[in-house]
Amino acid sequence: MGNIVANLFITLDGVYQAPGGREEDSEGGFNLGGWQAPVSDDESGAAIAAGIARMDALLLGRKTYDIFAAYWPQQSGDIADTLNRIPKFVVSSSLSDPAWAGTTVLPDAAAAGGLRDEYQQVHMFGSGVLIRSLLEAQVLDRLHLWLYPVTLGQGKRLFDAGTVPSTFLLAEPVRSYPKGAVSLVYEPAGGVETAEMAAT
Repeated sequence: MGNIVANLFITLDGVYQAPGGREEDSEGGFNLGGWQAPVSDDESGAAIAAGIARMDALLLGRKTYDIFAAYWPQQSGDIADTLNRIPKFVVSSSLSDPAWAGTTVLPDAAAAGGLRDEYQQVHMFGSGVLIRSLLEAQVLDRLHLWLYPVTLGQGKRLFDAGTVPSTFLLAEPVRSYPKGAVSLVYEPAGGVETAEMAAT
């Protein structure tokens, strides 16, 4: 069985909106798009590219899909070649005629779980709403956070009110990069247990 892996570029205060460019996603009046590039470096870029090269399917929520579909078909290079070549899946209740070649529409997060029977490495980018839905449906295998040394004070946050209480286990060694980014890979590990801290 394969894995569904969510890759998310995120700030210290939990914002994942529009890391890649100023015009990427201005929803809600967000005006700090493009915050990732100044704190990126060659090492972290190579690690991200290596992860993309291992993918054999791409899974996205509707809003991120629209951003990707408008950008990547017009690009070239290794990353673009991979994203344009592999099968793409978008979870949407309203999209009926996807424009990006090789795209299949899925009705909900539970249906996305079936992709693990067909593909080994199903990767996601962005799609915070879908990440939360996959966690709730218990079909997300790994959460790969690329944490950047930036705070924004505004924008879409991954975990907000209504998040299902969950515990995660660190699945890979923590990696840090020259400009301060940190790679954190977690696996869901069930609900939250509580206890009193023992006095020392």
